[in-house]
Amino acid sequence: MGFADKFVASLQSSNLRDDAFHHDLDAIAAAAMAGDLGSLLCRVKYADGTINKLFEGNSGNLAQLLRIWTARVVQKGRERKWVNERAAWDAQAAQALYRRVAERSLAYWLDGKCNTCNGTGTANRMICQSCKGSGRGEIGGGGFEREKALDMVSELEGLVQSHSARASRRLADF
Repeated sequence: MGFADKFVASLQSSNLRDDAFHHDLDAIAAAAMAGDLGSLLCRVKYADGTINKLFEGNSGNLAQLLRIWTARVVQKGRERKWVNERAAWDAQAAQALYRRVAERSLAYWLDGKCNTCNGTGTANRMICQSCKGSGRGEIGGGGFEREKALDMVSELEGLVQSHSARASRRLADF
């Protein structure tokens, strides 16, 4: 069982007592101690909306995550010099690009399923033609924008993996 599974199981627990016999709170505590953007990513992707089967999820966490992630993408875009920002219109175009990349990468990371087959890889008892059986959808936008969004999706995955590793080490300490 991976850390994300333990985290979600802890959130679904009806008994969060912390004593020698009850350990459901341990994963939540480990996530908090390893806290960073990865903790918020795990909450939004794995926990918000799944506990009560609400489709809306926790919009506050999602809004906070989008603000933080957009700022991170702007920082990465400037560091990697995606756009040369010499004039005012260049800066406006860059900001629009960063925002689109942030929104598309986060949306794809949260739910990148193919719309045709709903992530199953098959449609009408055949391999889905849209995703070629992978179950993954396409990121919209042009080639440059899609490339940057996929780059940011890998950044998101790296953040979650490093958070899960730190939280798992903390969980082992309990």
